[in-house]
Amino acid sequence: MKRHALALAAPLVCGLVLVSSASAQTRPGAQAPAAKAAPVSATPAPAAPARFARLVKGLAEIHVIQSPSRKVGNEMVTVLKIKNMSPAAIGLLKVEEYWYNTKTQMVSGDSQPYRKPFNSGEVIELTMKSPIKPDLYRNQFKFTHANGEVKVTPVKKFN
Repeated sequence: MKRHALALAAPLVCGLVLVSSASAQTRPGAQAPAAKAAPVSATPAPAAPARFARLVKGLAEIHVIQSPSRKVGNEMVTVLKIKNMSPAAIGLLKVEEYWYNTKTQMVSGDSQPYRKPFNSGEVIELTMKSPIKPDLYRNQFKFTHANGEVKVTPVKKFN
């Protein structure tokens, strides 16, 4: 018998608590003044539909301007400006830099991915930072992307 009374009283108490807290939050005399409504346009402008970038499949073509490598602290810093010359976007472009010594042994390097779609005609700048090792002689770059190979053309300036 006591269980039935408790089961019936619990929802009643909870309901009273919710009603009293809700009515305490609203004050009858403290209403905000009515603001003048903005005029409604007859036809709202439609939102632009989301579009996916069409990606290059196979060989992608880029032009590269390489700045001279310079020593900053205990790193060799090389800045590359890259322009996409392909008719579509390049997906997941990745640049790897390898540093060799005078004996043509690889001694240092860095890798920088560009994770966004690299659109046609777009110019990006990537900074390569490789730790300095003794006897650094020359560097080499390798470009790859998600759907194939990359044809690299070094240029002095972009058209």
